[in-house]
Amino acid sequence: MAIGEDLRSRRFWCSLLAEAAGTLIFVWLVLGASCPSGPGRVTAPPALQPALTAGLAALGLAHCFGEVSGAQANPALTLAFLCTRKLDALHGAAYILAQCLGAVLASAAVCLALPAAAASHLVTRVSSEGNAGQALAMETFSTFQLAFTIFTVEDQRRRGVGEPGGLAIGFSVTAGALAAGTFSGGSMNPARSLGPAVLTGIWDHHWVYQISLGPVPPQVYRISLGPVPPQVYWISLGPVYWIGPSLGAVLAGLSYEFLFASSASREKLVACLTCRDIDIVETASVSHSSLSTTPQDTARAKPPRKGEQR
Repeated sequence: MAIGEDLRSRRFWCSLLAEAAGTLIFVWLVLGASCPSGPGRVTAPPALQPALTAGLAALGLAHCFGEVSGAQANPALTLAFLCTRKLDALHGAAYILAQCLGAVLASAAVCLALPAAAASHLVTRVSSEGNAGQALAMETFSTFQLAFTIFTVEDQRRRGVGEPGGLAIGFSVTAGALAAGTFSGGSMNPARSLGPAVLTGIWDHHWVYQISLGPVPPQVYRISLGPVPPQVYWISLGPVYWIGPSLGAVLAGLSYEFLFASSASREKLVACLTCRDIDIVETASVSHSSLSTTPQDTARAKPPRKGEQR
């Protein structure tokens, strides 16, 4: 479908609304479960509380918006679907913008209900006992297992095999949040980290271009072709909450689609790399697999002859 036809399609705008609403609901619930409590709202909740909330929210959203937009509610997952050519560029970019907008709106609503000091507790941070490298690795791995589960569930749903996978996705979200929580807060979702950062102005370890006019801090890398004046524009980069989840999700999508999926084949990989129609190759691979198992299934289903009955 052409871009103009997409933009005039009611389904396109419904899917954008579903992604914005789904991300808003998800981030709202997770931030609500992450709010500090006690006198002065300085006591952080137990790690299980936001992790369990995230898993239950993902389970509910899969049923609410799964048939509309896929209920991705996560820019890292959308990027993985884009790289495996399950989404086109228009849908991918529009989904990511809608998800970020939903996350910012949800964060604004939650932050308005909290004191300024308490709102800063909603920002995902690298553990003071660890470092950015450890947090990056845990965000990458946790998002990898989440995205791998989602690709598996989607493949089984498309082929009509296996049980409904909503529970598997919910458990995967909770497990990833618990595993990475100690190191990075267990985000696995750039939109979840973006929302509170926009509202509080705390951008630690985000992949964000921070442009400032002032002296260059000693920890900032700078590239110049001549003497650097004392007042320059400088750029600060932090990869944990954008590069980590995005890398994990893309690696999971590519590894499942081209290594573990029932339709995985060299022809499918070549079609993806050469921008050819991947659906034709995928359908042919599945059909060939089905035909190859037909004689075996027929032999199993063949009733015994009269003299062979017990």
